[in-house]
Amino acid sequence: MSVFAVFVHLVERLADALDPLFHASSAAAAIVLFTALVRLLVHPLSRAAARGQKARAALQPRIAELRGKHARDPEELRRAVLELHAREKVSPLSGCLPGLLQAPAFLLLYYVFSHSTIGGETNGLLTHQLLDAPLGERWADALAAGGMFGGAGLVYLALFAVVTAVATFGYRLARRTVVADATTGATAGGAAGGAEVPGLGAVTRVMPFLSFFTLVTVAVVPLAAALYVVTSTAWSVVERAALHR
Repeated sequence: MSVFAVFVHLVERLADALDPLFHASSAAAAIVLFTALVRLLVHPLSRAAARGQKARAALQPRIAELRGKHARDPEELRRAVLELHAREKVSPLSGCLPGLLQAPAFLLLYYVFSHSTIGGETNGLLTHQLLDAPLGERWADALAAGGMFGGAGLVYLALFAVVTAVATFGYRLARRTVVADATTGATAGGAAGGAEVPGLGAVTRVMPFLSFFTLVTVAVVPLAAALYVVTSTAWSVVERAALHR
């Protein structure tokens, strides 16, 4: 039995268990619960990533000194900064690991709800819905079936509203974190402050906007995968607020 068939079986069993509470939307509830379980498994790495971010901020004064010392030699600056991170056991990219480890779960959901047959058998999960929206269909299908304000269209409008609210909160939180890190570096490093790991400046500037990309994802993937993305994004923002308070 393939991993996809096993996953379909597990979701169906979980949906059966949740049916007394959620009835026709039990499979959607099972996906939300599955997402929460994945995030719980990844949470220790998220905590480690938060500690790593704080450790990187604490290194800013020393990075500022290196920048002043190697101002005329960018390659030597890059090498010295990487050596500093290695010596202090701080990874510049540790914050990416939780997201990378979630990718297989998202791809699993995307595959399962994009195929009418799994392991040679009819994919029964495609018969499930979230209210009036089938879990295997996309926003374009909802618009074609009943328009923006049809039953399925309203489900997507609700998801877009949730994503926008979560993304706005996440943007403000990320901006506060970036500004706080920059202020720490500038205060401790004096005139040479504000130094950063070479090559990561663009990533730092883009990070506050990443939550808004979820709107595009929700619009183009099957509804089941969209539920995973929305739930995971909301979890990430709440988790980030708790870990960086």
